[in-house]
Amino acid sequence: MAVPKNKVSKSKTNSRFANWKLKTPGLVECPQCHELIKSHQVCPKCGYYNGELVVEHKNED
Repeated sequence: MAVPKNKVSKSKTNSRFANWKLKTPGLVECPQCHELIKSHQVCPKCGYYNGELVVEHKNED
């Protein structure tokens, strides 16, 4: 079993976790409605993906 030879300081321990931060998602512009969407996803506003209509939206009047 591995046993540490010397004590590891708090700053050394905490610095291991210093770079665990959230990144902003990669957003691209929808070619149909020019809305910002996540890449490789169907546009929630117009329903297009890769130039083809994938999801039809129902008008709720």
